[in-house]
Amino acid sequence: MKTISFVRLVSLALISLACPSAFSQVFLQDDGTLIRLPHSGPEPSHLTTIDVESTKISATIRDQVAKTKVEQVIYNPNPQQTEATLLFPVPRGAQLDKFSMEIDGKMVDAEMLKADKARGIYEEIVRKMKDPALLEYADRDLFKLRIFPIPANGHKRVTFSYTQVLKSESGLVSYVFPLNTTRFSAKPLKNVSVKVELESTEPLKTIYSPSHKVDVHRHGDDRATVGFETTDARSDSDFELFFKSEKSEVGANLMTYKSGDDEGYFLMLISPGSIAKKHSVVPKDVTFVLDTSGSMEGNKIKQARKALEWCVNALNDGDRFQIIRFSTEVEPLFHGLREVNDKSRKEGLDFIRDLQANGSTALDAALQEALKNRPDDSERPYMVIFLTDGLPTMGETDENTIVTHARTGSSGKTRVFCFGVGYDVNTRLLDRVAEETRAVTQYVLPEEDIEAKLSTFFAKVNEPVLANPKLHFPDGVHVTKVYPSPLPDLFKGEQLVLVGRYAHAHSGEIVLEGTVNGKTRKFHYDVDFSTDDSHDFIPRLWATRRVGYLLDEIRLHGENTESRDEVTQLARKYGIVTPYTAYLIVEDEKNRNVPLAGRSLQNLDKDEAAVRQGHELYDHFQTLTSGSAAVANSQYNLNFKGAEVPGAALAENLSLGSRQSDGSSVATAATVPALSTPMVVAEPQGNILAQANQSAQQTRFVNGKNFFLNGGQWTDTEVQNAGKAKHVRVQFNSKDYFALARTNKQALPWLAQGNNVQFVLDGQVYEIYP
Repeated sequence: MKTISFVRLVSLALISLACPSAFSQVFLQDDGTLIRLPHSGPEPSHLTTIDVESTKISATIRDQVAKTKVEQVIYNPNPQQTEATLLFPVPRGAQLDKFSMEIDGKMVDAEMLKADKARGIYEEIVRKMKDPALLEYADRDLFKLRIFPIPANGHKRVTFSYTQVLKSESGLVSYVFPLNTTRFSAKPLKNVSVKVELESTEPLKTIYSPSHKVDVHRHGDDRATVGFETTDARSDSDFELFFKSEKSEVGANLMTYKSGDDEGYFLMLISPGSIAKKHSVVPKDVTFVLDTSGSMEGNKIKQARKALEWCVNALNDGDRFQIIRFSTEVEPLFHGLREVNDKSRKEGLDFIRDLQANGSTALDAALQEALKNRPDDSERPYMVIFLTDGLPTMGETDENTIVTHARTGSSGKTRVFCFGVGYDVNTRLLDRVAEETRAVTQYVLPEEDIEAKLSTFFAKVNEPVLANPKLHFPDGVHVTKVYPSPLPDLFKGEQLVLVGRYAHAHSGEIVLEGTVNGKTRKFHYDVDFSTDDSHDFIPRLWATRRVGYLLDEIRLHGENTESRDEVTQLARKYGIVTPYTAYLIVEDEKNRNVPLAGRSLQNLDKDEAAVRQGHELYDHFQTLTSGSAAVANSQYNLNFKGAEVPGAALAENLSLGSRQSDGSSVATAATVPALSTPMVVAEPQGNILAQANQSAQQTRFVNGKNFFLNGGQWTDTEVQNAGKAKHVRVQFNSKDYFALARTNKQALPWLAQGNNVQFVLDGQVYEIYP
């Protein structure tokens, strides 16, 4: 049974149903079904579900004052009216003011219950429903409101709003809205939208959500709109947003997480904002390199021409540029870089419009021509936009030699951004070239538009602010395993999200150093690497990036035992479950002779055919260089390496699985070996992709712990390593159970997973049983 979630996501409601023959209490689940509690009279046999048709959350935040408004429409398809009591748990730590509520446009009163009184309501619901999901909110204040009537076969529009003053730590302001509904939902959410309007008296720099993948649109230097919208999806965390305003040219904020004696984790956000001073935007040099071999014929070359036209028109005054086309031979437009002006821009556009596709692919020669365009004495940022749809077939074709040419030719000062078009590209070559030159690779899939992909990218890098950035950390703070590393250049309107590990908690000064127009600039920030356990999302974010970097090392440079073991350990601990990591977890636990009852992915463990497929996929992961699966593998690592929201990166990578199988092989390219057992993604049995997806759905990362669901029991992954720790058995709904909940707030989210759960707390293994 599941308790109900008002509007399927923002709050929790107890529904009472009134009908002529009887009165029965029911709960509305997130999937809309009614759960009726026992009563003495006969129950109507014709009840159907109550549905929530729409949910809209909007917030306006001016400096630290936030006004939140929630609008929802409830539909009752039953032939009799219903009554409901809305329970809205106050966001943790929030002090709400001016809470108001409307039902169909009429103001109504809501009762405010402090946490101690609200706890009694939560516990009573848990006792009656025999479902602990509400316990997560047991230490929060509560707003309670009766909704009557919800008309038969009719709608009820519910709107509520509240104002709060947001917390600020070292100027970093946080906003939280309760959006965690997975444990109340039997089905994905129908529709969810969140819109936050930010206004500040000082320029907005940092804007970051660790919980959801949001769109950020900046309007000048002091306003921004943050949006999140989804349909038929699950949200397994509250919506959380951080932002900071400051006058500094480049804003920087540090958040840390450290619990106990282990090394801590840190997150640093660096942003120049959207309005940089004129002298801060650095003139740049750009060479556009376009593959015009025969395979680009047709729609590819048309889209590529439009994309390059857009980029040339977007160049800034003071920039210099070059265009190189290559097929069997290499043809540059100018003799070296040319200053951007009306004449050179027209020459560039005319050259682009005349490009035709034919011939072979002299990739190495084109790359070397682009690299030598950079003047030796130039201090400008120099980037190469390299677009190709094929493998090197003319001149030098050896991957290692081409990568060496890229490394030596770039001299650490040139960024080669590679764009692979379609599936017939050498992904390992493009990724290694980008890696060696501190750039990134992007791939344009057959169904995607080259113009849209390239123009979006170029808009982000068109205005460099700080080149060759470096960070100097306070004396006494030992920082390791920082990602991304090395730091990429900083661009106007973009934000660098940096994660790493640290030892020795100290306060001090971080210095950000880089070059602007050839001159060294330094920015100083006071920071505190303290013991802080409030930002528990940071370790999982770090682990996601670490797994991406380790897997990239394995794919590009070969596997070693240490890398494989660390990927396995991190994936298990932080719930980073994909076809590759699921296979590694299963193999690791078999090799360590972990008893089957204590293994993490028991369904997959029993599926020999799926495990065999996982082995083959993992082998292909290390060996494939071209084809749809190779492109998916590259994107897979890029998603993890650039993750800003771990759950979003994981979901994107699970969706890539469909490109690793066409029903009979791991890729569409004829050169890619087929799996010995064909995959049909829809069926879990005998299918590593479906098993991994299913395992991911049966994994929850909650309050710093990862839980796997096996045989109806949620088990903390730390139990596997608990050794001879004392086991404490506690029956669900007993006095001891509620005593445990009252005295251990840390455990409330873990208890909320169900009535059959195991977790480690204070060195003991707690077993909650029905």
